[in-house]
Amino acid sequence: MSTTAEALRSAEAHSAHNYHPLPVVVATAEGAWMTDVEGRRFLDMLAGYSALNFGHGNRRLLDAAKAQLERVTLTSRAFHHDRFGDFCRELAALCGKEMVLPMNTGAEAVETAVKTARKWGYEVKGVPDGQAKIVVAANNFHGRTTTIVSFSTDHEARDHYGPYTPGFEIVPYGDLTALAAAVTANTVAVLLEPIQGEAGVLVPPAGYLQGVRELTRERNVLFMADEIQSGLGRTGKTFACEHEDVVPDVYILGKALGGGVVPVSAVVADRDVLGVFRPGEHGSTFGGNPLACAVALEVIAMLRSGEHQQHAAELGDHLHRELNLLVGGGAVTAVRGRGLWAGVDIDPAHGTGREISEALMERGVLVKDTHGSTIRIAPPLVIDKEDLDWGLDQLREVLAAG
Repeated sequence: MSTTAEALRSAEAHSAHNYHPLPVVVATAEGAWMTDVEGRRFLDMLAGYSALNFGHGNRRLLDAAKAQLERVTLTSRAFHHDRFGDFCRELAALCGKEMVLPMNTGAEAVETAVKTARKWGYEVKGVPDGQAKIVVAANNFHGRTTTIVSFSTDHEARDHYGPYTPGFEIVPYGDLTALAAAVTANTVAVLLEPIQGEAGVLVPPAGYLQGVRELTRERNVLFMADEIQSGLGRTGKTFACEHEDVVPDVYILGKALGGGVVPVSAVVADRDVLGVFRPGEHGSTFGGNPLACAVALEVIAMLRSGEHQQHAAELGDHLHRELNLLVGGGAVTAVRGRGLWAGVDIDPAHGTGREISEALMERGVLVKDTHGSTIRIAPPLVIDKEDLDWGLDQLREVLAAG
């Protein structure tokens, strides 16, 4: 087994530098804790950007995966397999929808949603071919494919990847007036994150999602909610849209749907939307494979109990009470979020988000910075109060030391 230094040298020399990870090399993990190659333990307060909502090495998910590994892992969509229909039925029911189009990664699901909206616009709404428009929000993060970065306002994600895909209108997040002005007869969809994760866990103004829902319904436009990070229990409800009693036309799901075991994503909608696809028009070799379906079925079963959502809601209230006590103390300027998800803005005079993250790592807590001065906190939903409080204690000590 490599030492930390050896592993970091190898990564530096032989991997593309498209990430700037913290200098920790994880070897094993269980629950909310990870252990590095030299035996040091770290409290995971990031949970793979919500991919690990149910913790590392969740026994139910591992057992589901192991059982399926012994049977069949891949058929491709050239054939049916015995887990596919169950997965689609159960996920559709969880979302209160009729149909599922499974893919693998979150970005694939967003691309699929874009294609769905355009096809629906041409074949159902009657938009002239090639004229479809999708309205998105500034500071969004929906992935990093060529089409998705075409409507990003993050220069690091977007610059030098043109020419860019047309057909998108960008408006300020949380601004219903701007959104209404951007919707035209050729608009086929509004694509939004109910809470913007990468932007710093930005929660929209109260009533915003309800306003989006009403506007899109009035204008015959699809409301597509990217719940890849915000969904499946993270905010204390199954979907973040539920906090405003909103049901979008299209759910875009990923990350936690694979239980931190395999990549699983999906677009979920009613038949009048996903029914536009016919054989050969869209697909994925690995999308909806037996292993993915087996794990995702167990994820869905776990969500149906409601225990993870309740735990995230109750412990999330505690998390935000404690974090808000830090505001105004000289180091923290703002705290945002919902459930077990928070963005903490650090006063630049006190240090960068990266510096705070590195200082926490030295104390055995792993978080990650974004946009320079913000750290994100999103522990696995299985974390207990004692561990969470210990992690918050480390944050207080780091801030006090600065």
